[in-house]
Amino acid sequence: MYATTLTTPDGPFSILVGAATGTMTGAAGPAGGPAQEAVLAGGWTDDVDSLLALVHPTLRLGTGPGQVALPSSPDGMLAEAADAVRAYYDGDHGAPGRVPVRQASGPFRTHAWDTLREVKAGERLTYTEYAARAGRPAAVRAAAGACAMNAAALFVPCHRILRTDGTLGGFRYGLPIKESLLARETPSLG
Repeated sequence: MYATTLTTPDGPFSILVGAATGTMTGAAGPAGGPAQEAVLAGGWTDDVDSLLALVHPTLRLGTGPGQVALPSSPDGMLAEAADAVRAYYDGDHGAPGRVPVRQASGPFRTHAWDTLREVKAGERLTYTEYAARAGRPAAVRAAAGACAMNAAALFVPCHRILRTDGTLGGFRYGLPIKESLLARETPSLG
């Protein structure tokens, strides 16, 4: 497992990448094929161990706190993911959605994360609309839980989901960052 931390306008952003087998969102190749690198976690923190704690145990591959490699010059998937974050902050808000991500959970939550990746920059959904789009309109709490358990922030854009009344709701990295991301993605009228 490898990690890097970038400086962004919203503060430090760390990315955790590892090899994963099975189905990956945004990745080419057969499910269950050879291990491929993918983003396992990402978020506005410089504490890589806190990101590692968000990764499902089946994806940690025996990596524990303090054991994540921090290369001085990222390459491969780690470099691709870092470039996508930089591109996002340079105005290409779809860039993180083109990077393979691997998260593990039950069938609904995994599908809900795939559904989140289809929510485009500038689009806002309520938790109710998100549950419906994920195919289970009555599963509003389960949809909210998928947002809450999302380890790959920005790559799986849970910040685009709002409460039914249109207010922000929660965000692991704080409402000021969620507000900043939404404002950055809002097309300017002018």
